[in-house]
Amino acid sequence: MTRTTFPDHGTDADDLLDAMEAMKAGDIDWRAGRTPLYVFRATDSAAEIGQAAFNRFFTENALGGKRAFLSVGRMEREVIDMALDLFHAPGDADGHMTTGGSESIFMAVKAARDAHRAAGSKAGQQLNIVMPESAHPAFDKAAQAMEIEMRRVGLAQSRRADPAAMADAADARTMMMVASAPCFPFGVIDPVAEVAAVARERGIWLHVDACVGGYLIPFAKANGEDLPDFDFQVEGVRSISADLHKYGFCPKPASTVFFRDADDMARSAFDFDVWANGRFVTHTIAGTRPAGAVAGAWAVLNHLGREGYCAVARDLLKMARAYRAGIEAVEGLHMLAEPDLTILNFGADGFDIFAAADRMAAKGWLPGRTQDPRGLHLMLSMLHARAREAYLADLAEAVDAVRREGGASAAKAVY
Repeated sequence: MTRTTFPDHGTDADDLLDAMEAMKAGDIDWRAGRTPLYVFRATDSAAEIGQAAFNRFFTENALGGKRAFLSVGRMEREVIDMALDLFHAPGDADGHMTTGGSESIFMAVKAARDAHRAAGSKAGQQLNIVMPESAHPAFDKAAQAMEIEMRRVGLAQSRRADPAAMADAADARTMMMVASAPCFPFGVIDPVAEVAAVARERGIWLHVDACVGGYLIPFAKANGEDLPDFDFQVEGVRSISADLHKYGFCPKPASTVFFRDADDMARSAFDFDVWANGRFVTHTIAGTRPAGAVAGAWAVLNHLGREGYCAVARDLLKMARAYRAGIEAVEGLHMLAEPDLTILNFGADGFDIFAAADRMAAKGWLPGRTQDPRGLHLMLSMLHARAREAYLADLAEAVDAVRREGGASAAKAVY
């Protein structure tokens, strides 16, 4: 492999912009709804205000929000307050912004580990996390970094968490249980209240991973959707992660993590006073953080408000149901789980669905594949509304070809 060498001379700005535009020629056409994940859109105006706000605070650093850039600190505080209101947080609850769901989850795991130690476990003791096998690998990242044992538990027939199986897997060294709202693979909300009852009885920290649904479920419920409680309304929920840059429709990178009480919030922090400059405290792994993400989140939340988010939730679920109806109308396809929101995962009867996915890829779609069981995955936002008829037509054609001609795919499910 030939490495790119460091340039000897600078390049004109217009030439650089042209080069970057040319590089994009091989990218997936996300604006036309041809990727099943990675990008999200609510309304054009929300995207525009988010980008404008991000650019206005392009240079500032959220690390300096309490000393240098007080405007950024104020916006971050208001974003957290609005979310605490949304998630029915008690008076002592608090939270902070992070750069993404993985970081939010990492900070919650750190806090839970430190809480378990404070309750009497020894620093060298092997702790464990019990969670359904559908939970996000971000927990595995945190566990690997902190040398925590992972205990993934099989799912109920509905592909939701199985509280009884989780109870059986827990012991005195279980420092955390996890439920998802919803899980990414199947788009179903775990029975948070039932898992919380187990965790409460055992004195175990329960984290709800609402990175996908945190900024969608409350508004869907406000519209009358029959969805279970998942947030601090549920006794026993001790921390919550929720991504602003998914169904909050805010500019990346922006996530949030919340704790039921101030002591747990404090446990999530890194606090050092060991170097020449003095005390250094962050509630994130990152030190420097883009202030643009804070400003973008503040702007989008205020631009849409409850009314706007409810309207988007209504449109999203209507569109998701139309996608589902179209998929189920294709002979040989079926849902792998009963979707609660906007994630659809569907499998095939009697043929290799990955072979159909290969044909979809040849038509310019990016297939989202799941490996256990083999399925195709869609995480829908309003970008997909205009693509629905074309997607369903190409899917029907791809499935028909595979059913007639047979064939298997060697492709892997990679995210």
